[in-house]
Amino acid sequence: MKKNLAILAIFFVLATFLLTGCGSKNDAKTEQGSVYFLNYKAEATEAWEQIAKDYKELTGVDVKIVTAPGGGQYETTLKSEISKKDAPTLFQINGPMGYLSWKDYCADLSKTEFYDKLSDKSLAIKGEDGGVYGVPYAIEGYGIVYNDAIMQKYFALDGAKAASMDEIKNFETLKAVTEDMQARKDELGIEGVFASTSLAPGEDWRWQTHLADLPVYYEYKDKGVNKMDEIEFSYSENFKNIFDLYINNSCTEPKLLGAKNVNDSITEFALGKVAMLQNGSWVWGQIAAVEGNTVTEDNIKFIPIYTGVEGEETQGLCIGTENYFSINSQASEADQKATMDFVSWLVTSDAGKDHMVNGLSLIAPFNTFTDEQKPKDPLAKSIMDNMENGSTSVSWVFTTFPSQTFKEKFGNALLEYVQGNNDWNAVVTTVVDEWKAEMQLVE
Repeated sequence: MKKNLAILAIFFVLATFLLTGCGSKNDAKTEQGSVYFLNYKAEATEAWEQIAKDYKELTGVDVKIVTAPGGGQYETTLKSEISKKDAPTLFQINGPMGYLSWKDYCADLSKTEFYDKLSDKSLAIKGEDGGVYGVPYAIEGYGIVYNDAIMQKYFALDGAKAASMDEIKNFETLKAVTEDMQARKDELGIEGVFASTSLAPGEDWRWQTHLADLPVYYEYKDKGVNKMDEIEFSYSENFKNIFDLYINNSCTEPKLLGAKNVNDSITEFALGKVAMLQNGSWVWGQIAAVEGNTVTEDNIKFIPIYTGVEGEETQGLCIGTENYFSINSQASEADQKATMDFVSWLVTSDAGKDHMVNGLSLIAPFNTFTDEQKPKDPLAKSIMDNMENGSTSVSWVFTTFPSQTFKEKFGNALLEYVQGNNDWNAVVTTVVDEWKAEMQLVE
């Protein structure tokens, strides 16, 4: 009996030791935490995956990168992923409206190192309680990208409507040049002045978001506000000016634009089929990667999007951000800490900053970046030049647009207009009515 009891005692001690040992190992793993970033931009996937690999090798911390499908599906993907057991620990909100949608999942970042290093803390998304719930990680810009080699060829033609890009300072001149180039496209060896206006489902963000920023920006400016529950769309004719210029002087017939996506337009530009493309500072990498690309770094440049607004000769590019890091407040403390450490590494370490600048081609709004650590990308450098040349940048106010639903309905109205199924008044009515309806849902 005593022998049996002794055996049982030894077994009990051994089992306790094994269980305790295993528990300690698991606890250690849990305490280290891990990172799961839900990425917004498909074009940045490869760069983020390299960042994850390098960080794992350096720290031993797992970093999972998942890229949401394109076509405005980030919010849908986030809603699906956030409810899972292994939810994203790091995700993106697109501004004040994004914060309202995700505030229950946004941790306060006011004590983090990366918020402390933010150059302009007014850029952060703050709650009514004074907490910081979104920290911008990139300043970007967009406008009309042009191929200077084609433009120089045009300026050399007899009777050209301008002698250089310096003369294109307003919509009137841009229109004159564009229409003359379109009429002389065979002489220039192009298929059209502008790349395709991408209006395929989910591919219309350049118009219902980026282009729409300008009329709303000017309406806000007139009224001295930064958000409105209702808009008049008082600059709708200015929007129509440039939109019509795009669709009527393109390499693609207007009625075919419903089948065109953003990559189509990038390819058209890269292959020298067109001279101009509305896009942003992030697009050079995609253009350079197109097989057969003919556009060189020294020939890719920006001009502002002119729409005929009074005084636009001093207008600059559209500059701002919708890229705000938020950390999941519902994640474990260990995962939250691991995620905060990961973001801090990105903006403070030499390796992290190199990834931000050269891997992701970002203009990072942190005081940790020196002049030598600024982007080499030609379009990103153009954004920085624009910020320093005294022109008046157009702020990104599309982060105050009421919802993705509003933007989708706006895009659908533009497609119907292009296909001849409704007139411009129908577009204006859609914008005004849907803005009001969606804002009421937000409230």
